[in-house]
Amino acid sequence: MKNHYKTEDGRHLRALITRNKIIHAAEKIFQQEGFQHTTIKQIINVAQIGYGTAYGHFKGKDELLIVLMEDVMKRFFDIAHTPFFPSSRDEARGIILSQVLDFLRIADTERQMMKVFSEAIGLSESVNQKWDEIRQKFIQSITKDITYSQAKGLARMDLKAELVARGWFYSNEMYQWEIVFEKNEESLEEIAETLTTMYVDAIYQKQ
Repeated sequence: MKNHYKTEDGRHLRALITRNKIIHAAEKIFQQEGFQHTTIKQIINVAQIGYGTAYGHFKGKDELLIVLMEDVMKRFFDIAHTPFFPSSRDEARGIILSQVLDFLRIADTERQMMKVFSEAIGLSESVNQKWDEIRQKFIQSITKDITYSQAKGLARMDLKAELVARGWFYSNEMYQWEIVFEKNEESLEEIAETLTTMYVDAIYQKQ
């Protein structure tokens, strides 16, 4: 029985190593060639594996890109899930400003992969669907934070939390893409400060 478990553990480890080789190879080729011009053949050549092995782990390049997208977006989600329990308007503003700036910095450091994501969103239905799912998760998280602030009497009650959350998310997303494609002339700090001020002044009660 012990030998059986050792064999299973060995197979699992080899499969994990192979999967990671494929993912790392895909990331390299995507960054070099872009989404449209990347092929599975290029990926398996870099990973030094066969077609059968590659397709045993992934259905195609769309699925590979989604895995990479989930990995990058986890960094964004980690920030979005920062505990948000402010007791004052100023405290809420401080947390929000920090989150916005961190979001923009990730967009800046992940510029190359984000460009590939942008291209793929326009070409692949499955990637586009995954991006919509990611958007909804962010909007749900923001809605939760706004609802908390409303319950504590910090934010205006005459605004629907989800509508505000959608507007706030799309504003941030627009600036993130500008940073990815290097269309911003302002510093990340100035963008974050401006976005936060507009948002907080619009929905938070003055104390």
